[in-house]
Amino acid sequence: MTPGPPGDRSQPDEGALVLPDGCMDLIWHEGGLLVAGPDTRAHRTTAAGSRAIGLRFAPGVGPHVFGVRADELRDVRVPLEQLWPDAMVRRLFRAAGADPLGAISAAARDRLDGVGQPVETAIAAQLVRGVAVAQVAASLGWSERRLHRKSLSAFGYGPKTLARVLRFDRALGLARAGVPLARVAADSGFSDQAHLAREVRALAGTSLTGLLGQPGRAANSSMPWPSGSLTTA
Repeated sequence: MTPGPPGDRSQPDEGALVLPDGCMDLIWHEGGLLVAGPDTRAHRTTAAGSRAIGLRFAPGVGPHVFGVRADELRDVRVPLEQLWPDAMVRRLFRAAGADPLGAISAAARDRLDGVGQPVETAIAAQLVRGVAVAQVAASLGWSERRLHRKSLSAFGYGPKTLARVLRFDRALGLARAGVPLARVAADSGFSDQAHLAREVRALAGTSLTGLLGQPGRAANSSMPWPSGSLTTA
């Protein structure tokens, strides 16, 4: 499998609002290489005035690339050299000088070489459709406890939290597409519009109307395995 085509997107100087979506990122910036773990809450990137380019991996893919459990990186950003050998990171950073996206994409391909479609993809696909955790576990022939352990290592949080994050991400996508909010709530699996509003506030720290009033500021797209790319400036 290879990373998908670039989907670069410029962000404003005040910093991007990064929303929980279950993804992990490999980010090149002018000072080095950074790994962004899965988020459980929204945060703003620091506007340092320098260019940064990142490759985003769909839920469950990051651990195959970085070689570490997702829950060890939950809600944190760490230098890549904390996860990969220093010499490897130095070579990648030098190679990224002329073509950052090409270099980090190639590195990701190398790390994913020989990795088939992982079971994590099937788990996320069921949860985003609203399948109950017990049913997801049963479909795999697992106990709920085993599914929880696997989810922590693959996604950074348990299946119930992942389902919340994916439901939020789906709802935001529908709302950005202009779907009426009552329909967004129903189609995304919320009990009603008030339930949707509470979850948005809990995960994003603001209202859905507030998010919709910030076009282009939210780096929150959830892409196929592996994902496309994200650019901030």
